[in-house]
Amino acid sequence: MRISLNWLRELVEIKLSPEELAHTLTMAGFEVEDIEDRRTWADGVVLGKVLERQPHPNADKLSVCQVDVGAAETLNIVCGAANVRADIYVPVATVGTYLPNIDLKIKPAKLRGVPSHGMICSLKELGLPSDVDGIHIFTGENLSVGSDVRPLLGLDDVILDVTATANRADALSMVGIAREVAALTGGKLSIPEPGEVKITQNPGKLGLKIADTQACPAYIGTVIEQVKIAPSPDWLQQRLRAAGVRPISNVVDITNYVLLEWGQPLHAFDQDRLQAVAGNGNLTIGVRFANQGESLKTLDGQTRNLATQNLLITANDKPVALAGVMGGEETEVDEGSQNLVLEAALFDSVAIRRSSRGVGLRSEASGRYERGVNRAELEVACRRALALISELAGGVIVHQEVVDTRPDPATWSRSIALRLDRVNEILGPTDLGEDTGELQASDVVRILTALGCQLTPTDERSWNVAVPPYRYRDLEREIDLIEEIARLYGYDNFCDTLPEKAQAGYLPIDQELLRKLRATLRAEGLTELVQYSLVKPGEDRQIVLSNPLFTEYSALRTDLMAGLIDAFQYNLEQGNGSLNGFEIGRIFQQEEDGLHEADAIAGILGGDSSLGKWSKGGREQPITWFEAKGILESVFQQLGIQVEYQPDCRDERLHPGRTASLWIGGNRLGVFGQLHPQLRREKDLPDSVYLFQLDLDVLLDALDQDEILIPTFKSYSTYPASDRDIAFFAPVKISVGELEKAINKAGKGLLESVEIFDEYRGENVPQGQRSLAFRLVYRASDRTLTDAEVEPVHNKVREALVEKFGVNLRS
Repeated sequence: MRISLNWLRELVEIKLSPEELAHTLTMAGFEVEDIEDRRTWADGVVLGKVLERQPHPNADKLSVCQVDVGAAETLNIVCGAANVRADIYVPVATVGTYLPNIDLKIKPAKLRGVPSHGMICSLKELGLPSDVDGIHIFTGENLSVGSDVRPLLGLDDVILDVTATANRADALSMVGIAREVAALTGGKLSIPEPGEVKITQNPGKLGLKIADTQACPAYIGTVIEQVKIAPSPDWLQQRLRAAGVRPISNVVDITNYVLLEWGQPLHAFDQDRLQAVAGNGNLTIGVRFANQGESLKTLDGQTRNLATQNLLITANDKPVALAGVMGGEETEVDEGSQNLVLEAALFDSVAIRRSSRGVGLRSEASGRYERGVNRAELEVACRRALALISELAGGVIVHQEVVDTRPDPATWSRSIALRLDRVNEILGPTDLGEDTGELQASDVVRILTALGCQLTPTDERSWNVAVPPYRYRDLEREIDLIEEIARLYGYDNFCDTLPEKAQAGYLPIDQELLRKLRATLRAEGLTELVQYSLVKPGEDRQIVLSNPLFTEYSALRTDLMAGLIDAFQYNLEQGNGSLNGFEIGRIFQQEEDGLHEADAIAGILGGDSSLGKWSKGGREQPITWFEAKGILESVFQQLGIQVEYQPDCRDERLHPGRTASLWIGGNRLGVFGQLHPQLRREKDLPDSVYLFQLDLDVLLDALDQDEILIPTFKSYSTYPASDRDIAFFAPVKISVGELEKAINKAGKGLLESVEIFDEYRGENVPQGQRSLAFRLVYRASDRTLTDAEVEPVHNKVREALVEKFGVNLRS
């Protein structure tokens, strides 16, 4: 809101400079975004009288004027305005004057050979809006030649552009700002109190019908006759311009003036036009919500299609205005208006907000109604407007109708219990220079009294605080009063306290392990993917949203692998080749005992992991099942965990003979396998695509072990190893993993590693069996092993395999 200091000084005593006042308001929560010093716009411009006007000898559109500016000699000034003539009073910029709005410094000059010592100014050149194309002509009385023109034009003023917070509806008025300044500076308030206006009651002139008293708790309709529409006096126009409002006519300007002064929106209707819209019969002003299909042409010339959320003002049930937003064009006041109906009303903030947004229209009135208009000063603002209309427009008030459903005025002020100990507990110590202190009872009483509150002590350190009606909306609780105390005492007057010492931050163990897991997967060449948790419905155990944004994304995913398959297919279709990627995310399932969610990690492998294709003739070579499994095993090895593989065929999307379930210490970790050939053909994917999905909670629990988090150092043996090979026939149903587990258990102590290096099926191999060959490496850390030490252990391994699995040894 733009605040004129000249206007503000009439309402409150101000001893601060504009800059000091702006700083005080800003520190109190009212940010001053700009200080517009209008005094510089016409510094050096004086009142002059044109004594003589002659045409320019060398130019048709120029005039040579003799102008008296109160100096010893008259000035010879060349002027190009068409409306310049003799015997008029004009603003004159003398030599040396700087006009900042047009960035011009006045210097002696010659125009077409005629000397000119100054410039006769238009309002636009002085920074003021004007509809006149030419110089400004003063029409007042008792004009003194040579005097400063700034008081005559309202340019002896400073404008503060103040932004109020959303909870301070009372600050959207000059009276509200004046109360705030008085509380901050201790200045004396001089708020005008309009007296009672004389109303000649004339029954039948107007009726009121309020259909929704919640949307419109109070409505005052006043009939005013014999109004003379004319331009407003200069003082009123200057105040409106200072506030950024364009003057229109005396009646419209008065409604805008009262809006700015008291924060109460008003609207003036042309009574004769209202009657024309209403038709024959008595005129009844109504307030109701619009019916579907109704429309209204507002004052801005736009036809608004209305909905049932739009609140209307009606004349005999016909729409004439958008209540609290904007009037209708059909009943506006113009230069021919003689009789008026003045509306002063209260409207519900929610109703006006919905109505305003519904038609995409915001106005000064709707902005105030949305925040909340002071219900206690409706009559004051109405009387103020009626008094001005009687004074400036000669109106005669003939009738007034009132509908008032507001609660009892005794309830407009609430009482709040306030404790001094609580105030100091919240705000902390105050800065007293070299020492610190706390707020005293006298500080609290002084500050809240300055805000208009009334304090009744309940004991030495507590009060009951009665809030003034104009602060009823934002002062509701004890904490609100404490905020006001801090704001007016000054936030900068409280001590700054910092923690005694900073402590180093740290990540929870789960986050550290998750970061390590991500880094390990990226090191294996996998790209991390992030996909939506919302998927298409139709799968088993899915959780379906009751109110989805889109039907295509109306269910929560039950696993991560489906999204990875789609991502693989999309990359191929876009020409980006096969995808090696992983995703860490949450999955959701519907179980018999309710809804379950868990974190999982999944990956897809199918791209050529080698760099360059020159050695393969330019062709990609898909990875094998063992190579894909090796990538996953490499991740487990770097994480320091042992994972067992067991055959599995429960997931129909995976190849039934090339799928394994993963286990850690008896807990199921997840699944790994090759994509099913049928699904691969449906998706048009390469021959070899592999998937895995792991339970992240199981994996993190396995990693959260002291021996993994803090590994024990083991020195390398400096002694040579002794290796032995073992070959045998074993049933096909026995997995290599089971055999390796048995070998490691039997050779524990000297056995360093075991590795399969050959498998054969075919000729000379018994039916249902296969030939396997393992290399066993034995080593001691303190000596070189002899055959006498190795052979007993190796024989123990051979015997364990025969005894447990019934293998036929070949070596």
